[in-house]
Amino acid sequence: MRPTRSLLPPIAAVALALPAAAQAEVGSPGLGDPYFPNAGNGGYDVASYDLDLSYSPKSRKLEGVATISATAETTLDRFNLDLRPQLEVRSVTVDGAVASSEATGDQELEIAPAAPIAAGATFVTEVAYGGKPKPIKDPDGSSEGWVTTKDGAYAPNEPQGSPSWYPCNDHPSDKAIFTISLTVPKGVEAISNGELAGKSKHGKLRTWRWQSSEPMATYLAMVAIGHFDITRSDAAPVPSLFAVDPAIHRKVKHAKRKLKTLERTPNITRWIAGHAGDYPFGSNGGVVDVVPEVTYALETQTRPLYTSPPSELLVVHEIAHQWFGDSVTPANWKEIWLNEGFATYFEFLWEEERGGQSVAKIFRQLYRTPADEKDFWNPPPGNPGAAKNLFLHSIYTRGAMTLQALREKVGDDVFFQILRDWATEHRYGNVTTDDFIALAERDSGRELGDLFQVWLFEPGKPEDW
Repeated sequence: MRPTRSLLPPIAAVALALPAAAQAEVGSPGLGDPYFPNAGNGGYDVASYDLDLSYSPKSRKLEGVATISATAETTLDRFNLDLRPQLEVRSVTVDGAVASSEATGDQELEIAPAAPIAAGATFVTEVAYGGKPKPIKDPDGSSEGWVTTKDGAYAPNEPQGSPSWYPCNDHPSDKAIFTISLTVPKGVEAISNGELAGKSKHGKLRTWRWQSSEPMATYLAMVAIGHFDITRSDAAPVPSLFAVDPAIHRKVKHAKRKLKTLERTPNITRWIAGHAGDYPFGSNGGVVDVVPEVTYALETQTRPLYTSPPSELLVVHEIAHQWFGDSVTPANWKEIWLNEGFATYFEFLWEEERGGQSVAKIFRQLYRTPADEKDFWNPPPGNPGAAKNLFLHSIYTRGAMTLQALREKVGDDVFFQILRDWATEHRYGNVTTDDFIALAERDSGRELGDLFQVWLFEPGKPEDW
């Protein structure tokens, strides 16, 4: 179904008039990410996405209108959005005027507004589109993006799945506010990020409207459509919503008992906040869906995705990401250890502070891993080397071991101050490894370049630890 509400915001921002001598420029079709050079687009910064989506689980057809508010960083007579070609563009307007558009390459939608947009101007782009979305095959062989299920759809996006279902500036360096409205048949639930801002009826259809009030990277947007048992918790620090596919009970032995781990989400969140500062978002929770094509969990903002009942440590990992990855987000994909190393470290820390092995003991056991163990020591976490390596074991475990090496170097008091300062000073921002090294050196008052060089950048097993 096509959306029936007005497709334009009440007040559309109008591009500033160009001086007669101004030279219009073309926004670049990529941001030069070292692993995904075509991801993202240059020339503008997105402030908000308003996605109005209609989906039929029976036909598997998606119809959408994306309203994108952005600010031009240079004078633009053309600019690009990321959108996969299996989705047909019905129309494009910029500030209410019809714009021409052309799909190029494997993910580019090139847009030419009716009049050039001046540097510094806020402008609103509206893209109406539709079709049958398809998942993306990642360089490591995993599937992401819009994945169809028996009763709906499921959309995990890391690192490049978002353009499979909505047009965007698909790079972690351009965060924005999101509103996602999902119109589905009666009896079908539609879950997304943030808080449920409203539900409405349209005959045999229902619209669920979700609002994320804090900045979010495009890869962290999520959708889960289908049949779910929905529960809510008002336990501090924020309300939580949990959605569980009832088919889990047929697929997983002792699923009811195993799903109780989700109920620990508020407790885990409060515990992490004790080390990383206040929880950065207005809601929390999780979705468990039966998706045979997807074999991993994902830290989608405010509402992690799981494809089976998660273990306690997996919940710790994904909730830790709400600080480390979601709120404090890498400036490019090469910096992924800043997500995975930190979240893995909080697994170790949970064990230590719940009466299990100390992180120091876990570190020593891991350090005994032979130097030739595949994917354990290589690639070094600060330099994965290629997109296919982003989620290898070494990025997670050696990344976490880097933090323990830092803890042993600077002591507990300074180390935990570094963690808290990192999460609070860079809240809602984008960061690099150099930023972390600088903060660690500032808080500790020590030169730490050699430690980080050995643990993050040199291949092979670090010696003398």
